[in-house]
Amino acid sequence: MTPPRRAQAPSFTTQDFRAALGAFATGVTIVTARDAAGALVGLTANSFNSVSLEPPLVLWSLSRRAGSMPAFEQGSHYAINILAAEQHALAERFAGKRTGRFDGVPFRDGANGAPVLAGAAAVFECFNRSRYVEGDHVIFVGEVERCERRTGATPLIFHGGRYYTELPL
Repeated sequence: MTPPRRAQAPSFTTQDFRAALGAFATGVTIVTARDAAGALVGLTANSFNSVSLEPPLVLWSLSRRAGSMPAFEQGSHYAINILAAEQHALAERFAGKRTGRFDGVPFRDGANGAPVLAGAAAVFECFNRSRYVEGDHVIFVGEVERCERRTGATPLIFHGGRYYTELPL
């Protein structure tokens, strides 16, 4: 029997798919960079994952329609800031379409210029190694050049359209 060459058409709506994805609890990140003119760029993303330990690789994805796409496609470096529980207001701020996202937000420039947010639970400073267009998103694979973590930080968690903090079992 020959295996199929294509997936079958979905048996669900986009809303059903989105709701099912919401059942998967994720951490919350803000991915930051500088555009070609040096302007600050940042957005909230929960599509973050580890890829490899040797070499150290991580991935995240961004909508092909995102206004910040040119900065990430053309830039050589970005930082993935894993948010701590007390940073939920930052997650909301960087998720919306607004100007001045960085106004009043404490950060330092990472080794290659990408903003590193103060108070993050962890940070991965990445070389923009590769990109893959899949569906309506681009998957970015970053080679981690530097990482740090804040010992004892409680992570910010996103599940079912709401923010949560870690609760021990």
